[in-house]
Amino acid sequence: MTSTVGPPPPYYENHGFQAEHIYPARQAVGANPYPHFYATNAPPVPSYVPRVHTHQSTRPVAHSSGRSCASSLRKTIIILLSILIVICCAIAAFFIWYFRLFLSLPAVENHCLGSLIECGSSGVCMPPSQWCDGVSDCPNGEDETRCVRLFGPNFILEVYSPVSKSWYPVCQDDWNDDYGKIACKDMGYSVDTYYYSRGVVPDVSFKSYMKLNTSAGNTDLYKKLYSSDSCASGHVVSLRCIECGLSTKSVSIMNRIVGGSGAVLGQWPWQVSLHVEGTHVCGGSIITHQWIVTAAHCVEGRFSDPHSWRVYAGILNQDEMLFRRGYRVHLIISHPDYDTDSKDNDVALMKLESPLSFTETVRPVCLPNPGMMFQPDQQCWISGWGAEYQGGKTSNNLNYVAVPLIERSRCNSPSIYSGMILPTMICAGNLAGGVDSCQGDSGGPLVTNKNSVWWLVGDTSWGTGCATPNKPGVYGNMTVFTDWIYRNMQANR
Repeated sequence: MTSTVGPPPPYYENHGFQAEHIYPARQAVGANPYPHFYATNAPPVPSYVPRVHTHQSTRPVAHSSGRSCASSLRKTIIILLSILIVICCAIAAFFIWYFRLFLSLPAVENHCLGSLIECGSSGVCMPPSQWCDGVSDCPNGEDETRCVRLFGPNFILEVYSPVSKSWYPVCQDDWNDDYGKIACKDMGYSVDTYYYSRGVVPDVSFKSYMKLNTSAGNTDLYKKLYSSDSCASGHVVSLRCIECGLSTKSVSIMNRIVGGSGAVLGQWPWQVSLHVEGTHVCGGSIITHQWIVTAAHCVEGRFSDPHSWRVYAGILNQDEMLFRRGYRVHLIISHPDYDTDSKDNDVALMKLESPLSFTETVRPVCLPNPGMMFQPDQQCWISGWGAEYQGGKTSNNLNYVAVPLIERSRCNSPSIYSGMILPTMICAGNLAGGVDSCQGDSGGPLVTNKNSVWWLVGDTSWGTGCATPNKPGVYGNMTVFTDWIYRNMQANR
């Protein structure tokens, strides 16, 4: 978070964390951008060669053939027993691995490598981008027959019809939680996070619905659904796969937060700090027990190794994180169409090795559903440990500030970003300057409150300078990425 005081600061491209507090001067081209993480002038690791001191006895050695034979026999027996023990341990370890592997097979949904998704039991693997795109790529069309999504601020469940190539709401008639859990699973959520399924009156009138054929017997959910022009109850299914978007603290919108204010525990429970080598590098947002959303530029190049990262949740101060272990990262998925130069598709996912425990201070934010419209000037909030002024060091405390959304056409005007804002981006901030995100805030959340729910509008991506007039912050447009996130969660359950 940052505010400006005095004359405007020098030009600065905010493309993520930079270690100003250690190396305040701009690095030369080709210089190591993260010197305190990966020092190129580090002293060589000393090698220690063990010295074996041999002592030759001056005493004459008496050679006894009987004693020598007995000693040799004992050595042989010891060696054979040692080999036998090693073999037994290896066999035992193999059987433990074997049974653990095959006992867990029923729970494994995806047998494809990377983020590919398996087409039923055919063994054919398809990338997430080819699922639910209106074209049947799998041998039996599975990529177009299990397509579900949540629509609008009321979480209306919609199912895709490959016949009419359209999305339809699901009628509440004969619907139950068992079906809801199946739909949530097909969006990549764990059954353990299932929240509720209930009927609601739609805000708009629908001409067609998906209805359950209760006489279809015990068969696949999607084979039970059929298109209908009527819904007897007049209610459609509202499905919540996880309890998200809840904050235990209210947010004041008074002027005191302009320029950034210190957060309190529970205010932004989805905010996480992402560390490399014990240092805060970027922010991120919790969306499930195991998944974090951040920016793709945070995990470029040498930072693409998941094992180098630690995730800290429910902690306000960086100093306190030094005494915590943090969560290890198991997998990093960067958007395949991310462009380093333009910052197009600047979004990435992190899957944790072990799940987060949700508390009053650790909770997920809601992903925006298709059909949600965020209006220009809508009040949003950004939070993070970024620099409090341009060129400054990252903050020890979590800060937040209110920023209004800016219409894309206005942000693309010649006086602002002159056509650089792509459909995968969204602008937010005051054109007069004074409040903004800054280096160290990258990957963190841009959120808004709608229908008493906190929604993830974007992830902090880039900007020219910090709090510079006519240079607002630019964020990844999360409404564009929601389907991509669901597919990758599903492929990597």
